[in-house]
Amino acid sequence: RASGSIDSELKASVSAHQAGRLTEAKRLYAEVLSREPENITALNLLGVVMHQEGDALQATELIEKALILKPDYAEAHYNLGVVLTDQGRLEAAVAASQNALKLKPDLAEAHNNLGIALMKQGRLEEAVAAYQKALELRPDYAVAHDNMGVALRDQGRFKEAVAVCQKALTLNPDFAEAYYNLGIVLKAQGRLEEAVSAYRKALELKPVYPVSHSNLIFILNYDARFSQKDIFAESRRWDRAHAPPHSGQERTHANNRDPDRRLRVGYLSSDFREHSVSYFVGPVIAGHDRRSFEVFCYAEVVKPDNTTARFRDLADGWRSTVGMRDSAVAERIGEDGIDILVDLAGHTANNRLLVFAERPAPVQVTWLGYPNTTGLSAMDYRLTDEIADPEGTADTLHSETLVRLPNGFLCFAPAADAPENVGPPALACGHVTFGSFNALSKVTPEVVETWARILERVPRSRLLIKSRQLADEKTRNRYLEMFVALGIDAGRVELCPWIASKSGHLGAYGRVDIGLDPFPYNGTTTTCEALWMGVPVVTLRGDRHSGRVGASILTRIALTELIAETKDTYVETAVGLANAPDRLSALREDLRNRMQGSPLCDTGAFTRDVEAAYREMWRHWCNTAAGVRECGSSGTRHAARTAEP
Repeated sequence: RASGSIDSELKASVSAHQAGRLTEAKRLYAEVLSREPENITALNLLGVVMHQEGDALQATELIEKALILKPDYAEAHYNLGVVLTDQGRLEAAVAASQNALKLKPDLAEAHNNLGIALMKQGRLEEAVAAYQKALELRPDYAVAHDNMGVALRDQGRFKEAVAVCQKALTLNPDFAEAYYNLGIVLKAQGRLEEAVSAYRKALELKPVYPVSHSNLIFILNYDARFSQKDIFAESRRWDRAHAPPHSGQERTHANNRDPDRRLRVGYLSSDFREHSVSYFVGPVIAGHDRRSFEVFCYAEVVKPDNTTARFRDLADGWRSTVGMRDSAVAERIGEDGIDILVDLAGHTANNRLLVFAERPAPVQVTWLGYPNTTGLSAMDYRLTDEIADPEGTADTLHSETLVRLPNGFLCFAPAADAPENVGPPALACGHVTFGSFNALSKVTPEVVETWARILERVPRSRLLIKSRQLADEKTRNRYLEMFVALGIDAGRVELCPWIASKSGHLGAYGRVDIGLDPFPYNGTTTTCEALWMGVPVVTLRGDRHSGRVGASILTRIALTELIAETKDTYVETAVGLANAPDRLSALREDLRNRMQGSPLCDTGAFTRDVEAAYREMWRHWCNTAAGVRECGSSGTRHAARTAEP
């Protein structure tokens, strides 16, 4: 055909593409290529469509073919950078963006994508510089402002991050992603009410926005204004809003229904890296009885580290899911013949809940990474215990069947190089120091008010709060002003930022006499670490799993006297402990041995409990799949208590 006809067809293709009619655009680009196979514009733009549809492999092939035909095609280098970034191929993505900029230095979009790739590598200063260059070229570039806000947040520059996100919204008031990122920054600062509003606005503008909806659900766990019933209702709304396109076609599972055979268990997580979740799941994956279980890890890890390498060595099968469509991940899980698929993220960052909505495995379980129901109809079970989720109301407010492990829902493996405990610092400095090393989003105004009451009751006492977010001056001042407004002298409250080294972080517990657990979202890793370093932790038993973790942990080490049932008794417990120096000294000396001899640190027994739960789930599926009615089944289960090894 004449070139004029091709040009006309390309214009029609681009029009359909810009209007969001991807199926039509794909067909039209393909028709152009059927007549002119080396049309670089059609190759490049069809690659963009394929990327938008989630087919990163074909997108890469098409754009690279365009670049073979025209190596100096700046826009194709840029588009290749976008595709590679989403695949997690970050070094190649940086190179592609830089190639685009060598050819076309004023391509603001390429500077923006370079920033994204650098940011995902943790090269935050370079990322900020790339965004700044994009904004010099296009001051009204709302997307670059939004991405700049994310980079500033990751640097701990929260005041600037809020301002930049708000600038993006000034430029584009309907920018759902900017509201979402603003919500993340506000949550990090502990500004929960504002964060909830930002997430709700994002969903108002973009109802099909599962990641923002997950963040909204997650933050409800931190906010005492919302009940467990509210969280359950919102979680079910998530399922209705986002799961149906993935669950429309019922999968059939050809897995061998032998109830006693070796099982294939798959763990899906973004936290197979240096992350608190890895501390708890690592010993289980390492300790699985390989005669009975074969272990696969599905890793949504954009930036692998040494911990990732250790998980890869532990797994019988390792699969990176970065850049893969949900349906492609589900297909791979099915091809691997996974019998039991375990979610370790829930509604936390980088979750792949929509993979579970596709039901790629016969039995699907959620555990550990998120402290509540997923709300998914396709999620069969949730691992917990009788303290974190007591029988009764908890069962009615979960979409999953609750399986209560007999010795707690988690097991703690302490750092091998943790410093030795020192005596209570009060003996040396003459005053008691309370402390919390939790994320600042857990330290709500209600928590601040309660901690201020404790400081009032214990003369000369101090409070040490350590959190990554406290590197930001405005955030520090906001919290300090909250205590001052409650009558606490500013000199009695020390606000410390994150400590980079693990030994430095653990060593900081040497400055704390008594740990104060926040509520309604307790600490988990922080509580276990504090106890390991000889610091007793006072907790308040709450109305949801996230508010009952402290009670579960303390019960496992037989320290139930530090579990309070009301805020008043929480205050009395902390004050009483502060006034008992002999008790503090005894706990400092005894806690590590107490933990070592408790179910909390018995990784072997805990793993056997988990395996017993998996086996019971599997047998239930085999019976159900075979048409056998299981006697006595109900909405709640207890895992069989395993014999001592």
